[in-house]
Amino acid sequence: MFALPLALPRQPSGGEKAFEVARGQGTEQAFTGRYHDFHGDGVYRCICCGTDLFLSRAKFDSGTGWPSFSAPIARENVALRTDGSYGMERTEVLCARCEAHLGHVFDDGPPPSGKRYCMNSASLGFVARGDLLMRDPGSPGYYKGDQGPGHARIR
Repeated sequence: MFALPLALPRQPSGGEKAFEVARGQGTEQAFTGRYHDFHGDGVYRCICCGTDLFLSRAKFDSGTGWPSFSAPIARENVALRTDGSYGMERTEVLCARCEAHLGHVFDDGPPPSGKRYCMNSASLGFVARGDLLMRDPGSPGYYKGDQGPGHARIR
């Protein structure tokens, strides 16, 4: 695990719906989120703090209406906790850095992980691969080598 900075951006940059989902543990309606049928090549990030969460190559069509991923970009970038809301027991997925609610993980995903990280588009931001490589060294999203916790290199 990594140390948290003293001041984290807590307000999501995606507006009212992003706040409702990321900070209020809400859920967007199926098939309404901007990433459920999006096929860009790059990295999905936390809408609140910018932590890298999922590579586009881990995304698959689960037919559920929410963007689904087989694995996070790095295990330490997400946190899991039991969620007993709505009369069922599920595993909630949160950003490990700022604790934004991202969605839930289920054991019905494709091999080899067998996991389906069912995420809310409202909790995610997306940065295209080409934009990642054009950032200044030292800035979030610059991918030359290992930049430490919260960021991973795209191969």
